[in-house]
Amino acid sequence: MRALIDIQKKLIPDLLDVLQARYSLLHSVNLYQPIGRRGLADSSNLTERQVRSEIDLLHEQGLLEVTTKGMLITEQGKLVLEQLTQFMGEIMGLSVLEKGIKDKLQVENVVVVPGNSDDYEWVKQEMGKACVSFLKKVTQSNATIAVTGGTTMASVANVMTPLEKADNYLFVPARGGIGEKVENQANTIAAKMSREAEGDYRLLYVPDPLSEISYQNIIQEPSIIEILQLIKNANIVLHGIGDALTMAERRKTSSEVMGILRDKKAVSEAFGYYFDQEGNVVHKVRTVGLQLEDLETMEYVITVAGGKSKAKAIESYFKHGKSNMLITDEAAAEQILRDSSL
Repeated sequence: MRALIDIQKKLIPDLLDVLQARYSLLHSVNLYQPIGRRGLADSSNLTERQVRSEIDLLHEQGLLEVTTKGMLITEQGKLVLEQLTQFMGEIMGLSVLEKGIKDKLQVENVVVVPGNSDDYEWVKQEMGKACVSFLKKVTQSNATIAVTGGTTMASVANVMTPLEKADNYLFVPARGGIGEKVENQANTIAAKMSREAEGDYRLLYVPDPLSEISYQNIIQEPSIIEILQLIKNANIVLHGIGDALTMAERRKTSSEVMGILRDKKAVSEAFGYYFDQEGNVVHKVRTVGLQLEDLETMEYVITVAGGKSKAKAIESYFKHGKSNMLITDEAAAEQILRDSSL
């Protein structure tokens, strides 16, 4: 297949561009349906005129249904979308990127999905599907799965399905809430994952971050002790990686600490730890939940993070952070490898 793709690129390069555009359109309709042409143009970065032309063709082929409420993907369209996924990976050279990232970041398993999650929501959905697929392979009966918050983890929850090979699994939040949108908090995500996976869940009702006095008082509470034991004994952890300064702002961090993060050139954040470009911890937020050292006892740590803007943060975390699997996107992978060649 690789040889055929290389020939197509040389003889009819425009064909591959058109294929990628139509693949993106089918993805967007599948994600946002019912959706109008203007909304589709906004989500696909195409002009309304381009969208109109492509939609007419996809409709004629029976892949889309056009209604007064907007466009819907047909069953045939869903089938084509699924069949195209592997082929698109070959077209975009994703297997080459995966090997490059494995070597660069020294991580055991890597999945790279097409696109840039900074620009397209459906790319996050694809990362979510890859995460769920891996989760199904490694989850055993009676497993506990700890999950962090954030928009990427919320996308994983949106595409979660039952883990058929396992029974009696439990989802728990890896940490408390940071006061952001409720749909992006670890508690909400753990509950939704549990519901979609037909598992069980427990919640952790504590704010993040905490003062030292509040932290010492809270961890003495019997109900907190019980859920913390479940979290720290989790078999699997699902987590994202944040841009350091963005996460600090979301936590409403004081100007003094923001100054420290800037002075020490903090790049990434995970589990309340801020890392510089070399992976050194430059600041730690007092949080109730998983600590970095807890990851050493976990069977699987699955990291899901993408977008060109996250490339430096991903590379920073992987300098010292534990992970058995990185699920990222094409834009982040390309940027990581590009930075390493400079």
